[in-house]
Amino acid sequence: MTEKNIKMIAENRQARHEYFILESIEAGIELSGTEVKSIRAGGVSLKEAWISIDENAEAWVKQMHIAPYEKGNIFNRNPLRERKLLMHKREIMRLYGQVKQGGLTLIPISMYFKDSKVKVQVGLCKGKKLYDKRDDAAKRDADRLIRRTLKERNS
Repeated sequence: MTEKNIKMIAENRQARHEYFILESIEAGIELSGTEVKSIRAGGVSLKEAWISIDENAEAWVKQMHIAPYEKGNIFNRNPLRERKLLMHKREIMRLYGQVKQGGLTLIPISMYFKDSKVKVQVGLCKGKKLYDKRDDAAKRDADRLIRRTLKERNS
């Protein structure tokens, strides 16, 4: 199997802070031409984005901001419009069952080009409590301190 060319576009760093990511799935996304050009220019934000599944077993990304393309004039779309995710229906229904049953949520974790196609990494996530966030911060600080002391001893 050949290695695909992957170029990172945007990452939702806040999602890793706010949620435990239990599973991640790659999905395509339906975009217009000016949206793709705007994405290539770096005009995308996943910070407020989330994913919902409707009664027709279709997954939609909501609140993902893609800036209007500068030279797009009449072809530009609404920056916050809902965009359809391209996934198999069986996979969508499995995710829908897990979301409804376990109090989980679907969040776009990252967006990237895989060859010439735009892909979204969808995360099945569980919200962190405040004490979980504090534990993560304490672990990060401890790791940083350990690395710093090892660096000082070695040099």
